[in-house]
Amino acid sequence: MTQAIPATKQTATFTKLVSKEGGVEYDLKPIHVCEETFAPLEVHYDYDAIRRQVSRESIAAGPNSIWRYRAFLPVASENPIDVGTGMTPLLKSTRLARRLGLKELYIKNDAVNMPTLSFKDRVVSVALTRAREFGFSTVSCASTGNLANSTAAIAAHAGLDCCVFIPADLEAGKVLGTLIYSPTVMAVKGNYDQVNRLCSEVANTYGWGFVNINLRPYYSEGSKTLGFEVAEQLGWKLPDHIVAPLASGSLFTKIYKGFQEFVKVGLVADKAVRCSGAQAEGCSPIAQAFKEGRDFITPVKPQTIAKSIAIGNPADGPYALDVARKTGGNIESVNDAEIISGIKLLAETEGIFTETAGGTTIAVLQKLVEQGKIDPDETTVVYITGNGLKTQEAVQGYIGEPLTIEPKLDSFERALERSRTLDRLEWQQVLV
Repeated sequence: MTQAIPATKQTATFTKLVSKEGGVEYDLKPIHVCEETFAPLEVHYDYDAIRRQVSRESIAAGPNSIWRYRAFLPVASENPIDVGTGMTPLLKSTRLARRLGLKELYIKNDAVNMPTLSFKDRVVSVALTRAREFGFSTVSCASTGNLANSTAAIAAHAGLDCCVFIPADLEAGKVLGTLIYSPTVMAVKGNYDQVNRLCSEVANTYGWGFVNINLRPYYSEGSKTLGFEVAEQLGWKLPDHIVAPLASGSLFTKIYKGFQEFVKVGLVADKAVRCSGAQAEGCSPIAQAFKEGRDFITPVKPQTIAKSIAIGNPADGPYALDVARKTGGNIESVNDAEIISGIKLLAETEGIFTETAGGTTIAVLQKLVEQGKIDPDETTVVYITGNGLKTQEAVQGYIGEPLTIEPKLDSFERALERSRTLDRLEWQQVLV
């Protein structure tokens, strides 16, 4: 259901695009790279104007979606595209926290985000609102799956033509979860980085609004809402430590930016927040650079089950490194077996079925705890960014099978005893 934005009029607070290297300024157009430095462009805001417009009370009185933070987002419309995206649960963990030996662990659960069960709904809602403001009638993206789902769904809601590009070997759930909205889907015989290069050519040739190419400066700002919501849900306080997945690196840097913006306008007290990132070993260019003390990224060819974060040449990798280092955080990687274990661990302890990106993040959280890099007493937030129903192939063969029985009591009792025996054997193996 579409939610109405409150009648209170807000003045646009975003003023220009600025190069991340050298500070070259640009008008607010659908461009994403500095012509002089070739660095990404970022949206610049008038924080004095934001401070005059917002308060804790005005935000709390806003819609139950990301648009309660509209003053911090790069849209001019009084009626942005609102499909109920955001305000997902921040769950206080009990069983997972106990298993890991942590006292204050929270799970930010975007596995139930609307409308397509991943954090990408946040960035796409912002990007397509901006696309409509620019006058684009066709929108598109290069995607490892979740972004294609979100772009197709929200474009359908907004009445925009949609054509998305995905790697041809994508998980079946993500392909179906895009096709259902009737966009044009191009399955490219190549990895994400090859898909992205093709999309850059298409964007230049056809003049479409690509959410993660020519609309990227606006699109990426939607991720800040994951920082805003956590601060609000913690009672207008910042956490001590966050752990989030790394693909392009944009989500990671924008969560940090969201925290900093709330501090700038006086909504929360300033404090140090350590930011740690999670990658799959089969595609870990940022983690490798972090471990080797480099400030540049060496591209890799992805080879991992965690396809949603398998970006071998991450555009925001250097900025993610900077955030981790200056906040005293870490960037770690885990192998595919550990990713599967992470998915199972979260499901068994908290009843949350996450996809491979979430399994990566939970496995890295566990690894950081074991390495003594997370203080058991600090308030830690782990970000779960997608739903496990999208990547069922990843855990098939690792979670057992149903016990098939006859419709008779004795058949049930024999199966129950077998089940209990197997459970005891598994626990004995764990103890050994």
